Amino acid sequence: MDTIAAISTPLGEGGIGIVRLSGPQALPIAERTFRSKKGKGILKTPSHRILYGHVIDPLTGEPVDECLLSIMRAPNTYTREDMAEINCHGGSLPLRRTLELVLRAGARLAAPGEFTKRAFLNGRLDLLQSEAVLDIIHAKSEEAEKMALQQLEGGLSERIKAELDALANLCVHIEAWIDFPEEEIGSKTRNELQADMAAIRERLLSLVRTYEEGRLIREGLKTAIVGRPNVGKSSLLNALLGEERAIVTDIPGTTRDVISEYINIGGHALRIMDTAGIREGRDEAEREGVQRSLRAIGEADLVICLLDGSAPLAEEDREIVARLKDKKHIMAVNKSDISPAWETESEGLAGCLRISAKTGAGLDELKKKIKEGFFGADREVREGTIIANLRHKLALEKAITGLEEAGAAFKEDLPLEIVSLGLREALAALGEVVGSVSTEDILEKIFSQFCIGK
Repeated sequence: MDTIAAISTPLGEGGIGIVRLSGPQALPIAERTFRSKKGKGILKTPSHRILYGHVIDPLTGEPVDECLLSIMRAPNTYTREDMAEINCHGGSLPLRRTLELVLRAGARLAAPGEFTKRAFLNGRLDLLQSEAVLDIIHAKSEEAEKMALQQLEGGLSERIKAELDALANLCVHIEAWIDFPEEEIGSKTRNELQADMAAIRERLLSLVRTYEEGRLIREGLKTAIVGRPNVGKSSLLNALLGEERAIVTDIPGTTRDVISEYINIGGHALRIMDTAGIREGRDEAEREGVQRSLRAIGEADLVICLLDGSAPLAEEDREIVARLKDKKHIMAVNKSDISPAWETESEGLAGCLRISAKTGAGLDELKKKIKEGFFGADREVREGTIIANLRHKLALEKAITGLEEAGAAFKEDLPLEIVSLGLREALAALGEVVGSVSTEDILEKIFSQFCIGK
């Protein structure tokens, strides 16, 4: 296997930037491009040591940057290969020049996710844990990071592997009966085997049921702020973000497109969307904005319907409220800092929150209602037993289908080969989750989502 290299820190200026190498020639390449201040040789330095010195150009011997070099020898590394990390100054020029030198010295530029892919291929991580690395990098909230870290530590992997073992044992019993029909194989009766299939199915179903909760934690709660023009939707977005993200004017219809940002409420992420005011469009751009607002309502997990408390309710308000009868939503009356033009009870809208995007009044209550309604007041993530990835959910559902087909065939006394086929389909589907069964297409799709250098 060749040796790969990449910049592992974000682009831009910073105190430190890291060029990472992994592979059989990682240390010899580092030896050619580094000079220790005390003349120490890399190849004779023990593993997990840091040397101080300079990155040098091997052709001229000239120093390129002052650095610290981390030396890590296989198998106790992230990739289970020899690794070196050159800690340079964090400017784009020293990092780029250092990377060019190690590439010229024999390394190859790493593909996105290739370091983590090598960790998977070398048995350092399973596929679930590899995806957890990406989830930690992309985490938008404390709860999302906590959930991903629990997955990286192997809690979910252990549960899936336990079900794989249970399924494998079932396959052994069934296929032994197929191969030796005249013999008494094992101690399990038909009823016990059928009960085992049902028990595995139920445990997998319980995992699938955690998906929606996990998805909300991982991706954030999709929250659309909707209402007719000029009720204060953009002002509410800015107030929740604590910054002037959306343009606010007194002209109705200022917002023409959906603006999306993440905010954090009680450790949970909300992907909050400011939408164009919903009314009969005055021009083509506004009509397209209204259509996008309606699509945002359909895609949202939660809709905050905003009404203007300083002006009489309009027919457009009532039409928007009617659209939300089958959606989870919160009704909020804005501009509570102004004398109200109508009462919520008299309009059949009792229970609406009264808020002011201008002064911030009522926003804490709005956040509390969002958190308690979707995440629970004091809910904690179940350690290692929650799924948040659609790939995992689909594979589990495929395994459940295989178990159901096997169980039905067993119950109807069909040939045991049909039972075995269903069990093997379930086994293969579960194997896809942890990567014990995988294709190059699946791996390419997963690891291509990583940044270069990870």
